[in-house]
Amino acid sequence: MNRRNQPKLTSGAIPAIIGNGLYSETPVLQVLGYKSLQGESNDRYRILISDGKYSYAYGMLATQLNPLIAEGKLEIFTIIKLTKFVVNKVATKATAGKDQKKIIILLDVEPIVPGSEVGEKIGNPQTLNDVGEVSEDATVNSKPAASMNYSKPAPVSKTGGYGQQAAKSDVITHPIVSLTPYQNKWTIKARVTNKSDIRTWSNSRGEGKLFSLDMIDETGEIRATAFNAECDKFYHMIEIGKVYYISQAQLKAANKQYTSIKNDYEMTFSQNTTVVPCHDDTSDIPSVTFNFVPINQLINLEKDSIIDIIGVAKSANDLRVITSKTTNKELRMREVQLVDSTNTEVNLTLWGKTGEEFDASSQPVVALKGVKLSDFGGRSIGTVSSTVIQINPDMAEAHKLRGWYDNGGSSSVISSISSARSSGTGGSGSYKTFAEAKFENLGGGEKPDYYNVKAMVAMINKERALYMACPSEDCNKKVIDQNNGLYRCEKCQREFQDFKWRMMLSVNIADATEQQWVTCFQETAETLLGRSADEIGRLKDTDNAEFQKIFEAATFKWYVFRLRVKMEMYNDENRLKTNVYEVKEVNYKEHNERLIRELKEMAIAE
Repeated sequence: MNRRNQPKLTSGAIPAIIGNGLYSETPVLQVLGYKSLQGESNDRYRILISDGKYSYAYGMLATQLNPLIAEGKLEIFTIIKLTKFVVNKVATKATAGKDQKKIIILLDVEPIVPGSEVGEKIGNPQTLNDVGEVSEDATVNSKPAASMNYSKPAPVSKTGGYGQQAAKSDVITHPIVSLTPYQNKWTIKARVTNKSDIRTWSNSRGEGKLFSLDMIDETGEIRATAFNAECDKFYHMIEIGKVYYISQAQLKAANKQYTSIKNDYEMTFSQNTTVVPCHDDTSDIPSVTFNFVPINQLINLEKDSIIDIIGVAKSANDLRVITSKTTNKELRMREVQLVDSTNTEVNLTLWGKTGEEFDASSQPVVALKGVKLSDFGGRSIGTVSSTVIQINPDMAEAHKLRGWYDNGGSSSVISSISSARSSGTGGSGSYKTFAEAKFENLGGGEKPDYYNVKAMVAMINKERALYMACPSEDCNKKVIDQNNGLYRCEKCQREFQDFKWRMMLSVNIADATEQQWVTCFQETAETLLGRSADEIGRLKDTDNAEFQKIFEAATFKWYVFRLRVKMEMYNDENRLKTNVYEVKEVNYKEHNERLIRELKEMAIAE
């Protein structure tokens, strides 16, 4: 390559980077070699770099840039533009009582000219030692320095920047990206972006509790988990959004099955772990960063993808309590309908405390980092333990979305991807008439089908609506009255002095096309009747007239039922079993909007 056409190296950049950080310039350097570090579970590369005047052997390539090595884009003599970096001080036995070794972590580089085209080392650079000083045996550079002068220390940036040392602090910190299990002493300065609720467990090995937190600095992110004593010690101290100095935690390989954090390692707090609030300048530590996916693009992504999304909470269903089939514990969930400026809607499931406290009455903008994509009912999304949720965040995307929704978006024709069906299965938001469900043979496959229907309650079987159940927290089995003041549960193999009332309603519902007998269990039965099982049970024996009125009040009313249908064998005969998964009163505004939308879609199809 003609030397006149080569980009000039940023002469003197390396000592400026090592000294104070390079705040306003993007240095152009040359790669003079690299070496794979031994003993790492993942390849790490040490890079020899040159600015034409000085060379430095203590550069380290961030792991996310390893493909540049594999693809040959950082071959010897390659000219690069260093767009993002950080300086890390490392204390060793050799540097005890002296200046610490300084390592330049290359976080983002842009190859400009391939080494094969350059073909040689540019200039005659002097070698700097590990603290950024010219080695005694360094070759003297006979060439004049470039016009750009870095001989004076660069001014400290008030806004922060890559390569800047922590302001007003003597704490030596390590970038998150540089942490490995093979390091003994390190301290990070990181912002907490998410903190889970305290979770408990109990098994054959004992019981305990834990919480996890996600942290970020200018180089990367990492997850930490605190168990038992450390859980008690740190949970109430650590706040989301605050910056902390953290040291002496254990590092191990991350289990990618349970985290979306982009780091090969994760932390476990131990009895030696220290967490100290940072009161210095924290402007160099980023907050939560999002990579939003438009809702209409979700149909093109793989199931179980972890994504970031933003939308307006157009509406939300009532909180529901379901029982986990694996743990038999009650779980609380709320479904929210999110829309965005692509005029597309998706169902979002919020779990636990988040679902309990969520309020969609003001139709807020909701930004979510790390939700899981499901193919249940077409496409839907749900929170996981690491999901970060921000309500009406102060960001450009949220302001733009708010403006769209308030200025016509709320009345736009919205297409729901959660209403789509896959392989003939009714989606979580799909509406059918009973005749359509029968024609499409819903429930006839190997898996149950779900669909919504607007139907009227025609009849409720009151005779077997209630039963006496075991009072144990995790057992709802029917108990036997021993007629001696005790009630026996065969499942628990115990006798109790009391019981709890449970409901299982057999209800006949009808629309304009057909009628169907369905079963409502405890939660949906209480929603339909508007009273708790305990209240109705007491009235059954004390006030029969009031008992009858409760059932009559629910009859001949219209509701939206979400049904689960599955063909099952009973007495050697196939019968369609229909359970009510959810029931709610008809929102006629939404109902009419849906009818208008379907009419328009039918008109377009014709």
